[in-house]
Amino acid sequence: MAVSDVTIWHNPRCSKSRETLKLLEDRGIEPVIRLYLQDPPTADELRAMRGMLGVETLAMMRVKEAAFKELNLSRDSEDELLIAGMVAQPVLIERPVVIKNGKAAIGRPPENVLAVL
Repeated sequence: MAVSDVTIWHNPRCSKSRETLKLLEDRGIEPVIRLYLQDPPTADELRAMRGMLGVETLAMMRVKEAAFKELNLSRDSEDELLIAGMVAQPVLIERPVVIKNGKAAIGRPPENVLAVL
């Protein structure tokens, strides 16, 4: 499989992210690795990701992170406020995310990403 076929938004410090990357590599897939904490997605990329995932914005977020409260976000916040929060604090993005051919899956558990491969 070509390198550019699959992308993973990866955080090497996260065990689920490492497990998901290994799951891909064990299947012979060499994904493009985006270290999203160092290379944060734009608001437009997050909106596109929401569409690829087919979920509500809140389902893309780590709501238990301190940054969620620090930014005065809540489960009732409007989508654009939540997206702005993820742009400002990419640690709020649920990880890892695997993307292929306009579809995406969050690797929690890692086996979830098999659906988009």
